[in-house]
Amino acid sequence: MTNHLQTIALLEMSLTCGILILLLAQKVFQTEFPVFVRILLTFLIGNVFFWPLGLSMELPLAGYVRGMTGDLSVVTMLLLWSSVLPSKPIPLGFKITALIAACAFYPFALGFGMTDPYVWGYSSIALLAGVLIFAIFCGLAGWVKGTWIFALALLAWSVHWHESMNLWDYVLDPFLALWSMISILLAWNQRRREKARSGFLFRAG
Repeated sequence: MTNHLQTIALLEMSLTCGILILLLAQKVFQTEFPVFVRILLTFLIGNVFFWPLGLSMELPLAGYVRGMTGDLSVVTMLLLWSSVLPSKPIPLGFKITALIAACAFYPFALGFGMTDPYVWGYSSIALLAGVLIFAIFCGLAGWVKGTWIFALALLAWSVHWHESMNLWDYVLDPFLALWSMISILLAWNQRRREKARSGFLFRAG
């Protein structure tokens, strides 16, 4: 069972590394590759990370990356993987919610206070209900992909897809919080620049 979970984790990390390199390449070349090319490159790069390359390396490259980062939450992983396909932009409301959840969760989980919310991920009906309600709200707000992502995260948790049996590890991680914070700051800066540009264009005289 452990070897099975390790193989799944390495496969997920390999594909994740492939997508990250693909996104970086698109940024460097300032172009968006066709969908077929994106999928093909993801699998080609993912194979490089999944299979051992020799050179006295005991693990494949994905194993070393996973050793430094740990497993990503299923929500983060699916958000990243879905970026390969055309889709609507991720709503700002989701990013704000994820950042608020992380700011409320991690300080207490790290010991700042008498309450440890991490234990809620093992048996809290309230946490499970909260995730379900948020998933439904995503669909009602028009972000159907978000509903599917959280549904799959809950399904993965229910079958113990990863080594962790804690629901928090399936729906939240530091990388999601960091990405949300950066995205919010970039959106705020972009809006501020557009507002300043609009004011300059319509300034009297």
